[in-house]
Amino acid sequence: MKIVKWAILATLHPLILALATSWMPRSSTEGAAPVRMNEIQVIGSHNSYKGAIEPALLNRLLARDSARFISLDYQHVSLTQQLDLGLRKLELDVVFDPQGGRFAQPLGLQLVKRQGGTPLPFDPDNVMREPGFKVLHVQDIDFRSSCLRLRDCLQEIEAWSDAHPRHLPIAISFNAKTDRIDQPGFTQPLPFTAAAFDSLDAELRSVFAKERMITPDLVRGKFPTLEAAAKARQWPTLEAARGKVLFVLEEGGEKLATYVQGHPSLRGRVMFVNARPGQPEAAFVILNDPVQFQDSIQKLVRSGYLVRTRADEGTLEARKGDFRRLEAALSSGAQFISTDYYLPDKRFNSAYQVQLPKRAVARCNPILRPGGCGKDTFE
Repeated sequence: MKIVKWAILATLHPLILALATSWMPRSSTEGAAPVRMNEIQVIGSHNSYKGAIEPALLNRLLARDSARFISLDYQHVSLTQQLDLGLRKLELDVVFDPQGGRFAQPLGLQLVKRQGGTPLPFDPDNVMREPGFKVLHVQDIDFRSSCLRLRDCLQEIEAWSDAHPRHLPIAISFNAKTDRIDQPGFTQPLPFTAAAFDSLDAELRSVFAKERMITPDLVRGKFPTLEAAAKARQWPTLEAARGKVLFVLEEGGEKLATYVQGHPSLRGRVMFVNARPGQPEAAFVILNDPVQFQDSIQKLVRSGYLVRTRADEGTLEARKGDFRRLEAALSSGAQFISTDYYLPDKRFNSAYQVQLPKRAVARCNPILRPGGCGKDTFE
């Protein structure tokens, strides 16, 4: 009743209105600092483009080494469907194909024919013969993709983003595939040289405008290094990051060194990298085992880094219905949790499925617990 009386009196004098509103209950998030993109947690997919290996080829592989090849027995719906389901972390494996045609005739198709089978259609539009980066998992074996050309994958994500301009930032990581298979008839990938990485950056820029990307330069700002900016919590606010994407190179060793060379602290580069903490380029860290690295992930998250971990690997957790790794991933505070099972695999006698509590698109980071974070923070 007091608030009602004050409201009536407030119509008589603006000073009384000010007094009345100053006594009213305040929101628990009022006055809190804006939530930043490192202060939430989302689910993503691993090898997000991957199609199923056709049964005849998979059975041949399993007969040769079931323990090894059973890990390839999974598939994903389209990138658009994944984003519709609420995933905000995607992963693409790319091979360098500047001349075109290098991966146009997978050996696996020939193996199916030799067994008397008829392989499913592959690349009916002959896009694999065109120059440019291609997207696949393992050449000649696990080569089916929902978007064969990198440009197609990127344009699909961009189209979804255009249709949902208030979406939370989407992280997209890349493996630059160069693994050789020293067996007769297998295609050998090209190396990722500095020129190849320059071309990859150019491909990303050709699809996403500068204002749509969260880049190392944007985060670093006036700080001396990218790592210094990350540890100073200079990640964009969620409001500033909406409708944008962030790219990450999931490589170490020589490939990481090649990408960084000439770009200290990733100046002028498009992608963040999986650099070891303590390096000038360190801001995004990949630790795939949240059980083994639980303490390390929590420490990194508290220090300001973005971290990607995995809830499952090699189809094992899904087959067994084992949620322990997922529970560790959730409690680790890693901002991005990748899975192959945001949808359950109905072939398994298992209820395994990876979701945030209440099937949310995102939640407040359980380690950082930002004060201004609530259900109205998200999509």
